[in-house]
Formats: sequence, structure tokens, C-alpha cells
Amino acid sequence: MATNLTPVSPDALLTIVEQVKEYYMDPPPQRRRGRPRTFSGRAFLLLAVVGVVLRTFKPQELATLLSKDGGLRQALGFARVPHRRTLERRLAATLPEAEAQVQALGHQILLEVEPGPDEPQAAAIDGRMYQAQGPRWHKRDREQDRVPAGLRNVDTESAWSKSGYRGWVQGYRLVLQALVFPAPVPLFAHWGPNSVGESTVLEQALAAEQVPVTELLLSDATFGGADLVATYAQHGGWLLTPQQLPAHRESWKQDLYAYRRETIELLFQRLIQACDLKACPTKGLARTGTFVIASVWLYQVLFLDNHRHHRPVTHIKEIIDEGRWRIAA
Repeated sequence: MATNLTPVSPDALLTIVEQVKEYYMDPPPQRRRGRPRTFSGRAFLLLAVVGVVLRTFKPQELATLLSKDGGLRQALGFARVPHRRTLERRLAATLPEAEAQVQALGHQILLEVEPGPDEPQAAAIDGRMYQAQGPRWHKRDREQDRVPAGLRNVDTESAWSKSGYRGWVQGYRLVLQALVFPAPVPLFAHWGPNSVGESTVLEQALAAEQVPVTELLLSDATFGGADLVATYAQHGGWLLTPQQLPAHRESWKQDLYAYRRETIELLFQRLIQACDLKACPTKGLARTGTFVIASVWLYQVLFLDNHRHHRPVTHIKEIIDEGRWRIAA
């Protein structure tokens, strides 16, 4: 019997890579100036997924991995090992493509994963702050763009923000939209500075037609502004927030809204548990975001693959753990 301590297959990591490659959607062709790319964007996104699975995020460690594992390097699409600086630069530049892959697969999930006969097509949206690496860089020093003497390894791209239950957090923010029925799975993800509000992210995503519009969208009071509710209605959906709930508890709206906590908050917990990414794995907005969004995309892929093959859709952490143990096999 397989356990969390014994890998089902010594090539479990390669199996994950092949699964993810099957779900990769080629972006629209773009005209680029200058010298053509030596390595594809897909190769770096797949490498970010490998980094998430192995919890390996430093460019030098990833370069060492590629140099020692020719089979993995070939599966990812690298004809040779990129220079460490190339890895660092290209991984940071992969964030927009990672978000686009999550968006595209989210639309596919909506088409394939249908709610029950008595359930609406519903989603929930929320944000979570990720603590930046390094020491705290206080506001007065930030305003002067001054790093005090003795304060080392500061993530100068991070920003401060405050939540009701975590207090002040220096770092970045992940905004996630999740399917409600039949089970929570990401549909849309955006990584950005802590200083940008979650409702602003949704407004911009609606304007750019990046976020799937479901019949019902559940969210907290952050998204309850009248303008945003009206904008979502113009796109064909109903945005339900505490501001739209009746005062008395015994209401069908209250019962419907209760699913928000059971889905979006649960999904954040499952993402963190599956990929072990509770805080920023590296420094910098784009580099950190690439790994976090890659973890969201990986979760989507494994969820949909489980759904297509009639396996338990939440059997995700076990698959990722098997891929991590493959290196030790």
C-alpha cells in the first residue's frame, strides 16, 4: 500500500510535468523585437511548477537541478541549462503568462465541471496577503527610499497592508476567484502589491475581460461598493456581499452567502497545504508571483485531471508529495 512516505512511482515528478504540459494552452503569437528567445515561455513556467513541487526557488539550485537531471531538462523543453541570470530574469518575466494560463484553464473548468441540478453556477472571490522575506522596512524609511544601515536582505518591492485578523503585513497579495459548486477550485488568480485593493483588482479584471463572470459571485464587504456591484451586474452576474444581505439571519440569501467561507477560505487552506507556500518563497514581486501563481495553476491542472478520470478531485497534495519524493528515489 502506498503511503505519504513511499512514492508510487520513481518518476512521479516527470508524471506531473507531463500532466501539466497536456493542459498548457499556447498563448496568441506576439511580434517581439530583438533576438528571438532561446527558451520558450512554457519551459520556464514548467520549471516554476517543478520549483513549487520540490520547494526549490533559487535560480542557482534550479540550474543545478537541470544540469544533473537530463531527463527532467528534456521534459521541460530546455536544450541546455540556461545561465543563472537568465533563469532569474525569465522566471520573473513568466508571471503574466502564468496568470493567463490560470485564466484560460479557469474557463475550461467552468465548461467541464458542472454544478448539481439544484445548484447555481457560483464562484467566490477573496484575497490573501503573503509575508515577504527579510526584515521589516518601516514606512518612514520607505518614503525616503532609505534602507537603514544594518538592515539586510530587505524585499524593497514589498508593501505594507492591514487585515482585520492578521494585522499589518509586509508583502504581496494573491486575489483568487474559486468555483463554489461542486467543489472549490481556482478560476482566476492575480498577484500584486499589498497596496492595491482587492476590489480594484476585480474592477480591472472585469474591464479587461480576464475574470470569468458566473451567475453568482460571493465576496466579503471589501467588494461591496455600489459601483462594483453594478458593474458586475452589467457583465451578467450577481455580486452578493454583506452589504446586500438582509438584517435577519433566517434568509435564503444568508444561507447562500454562507458558502463563501466554505469555499474560498477552504481553497486557500488547501493550496497552502498542498504546495507548502504560506509565505513568499523568494524576494521580488514578479519572481515570487511566478511561483505562487504556478502553484495555483498546478492545483487547477491536478483538480481537472482528477475530474476527467473520475478520481477524487481533492486528491492533490498526495500527488505533489509523490513528485517531491521522486528526487529521493
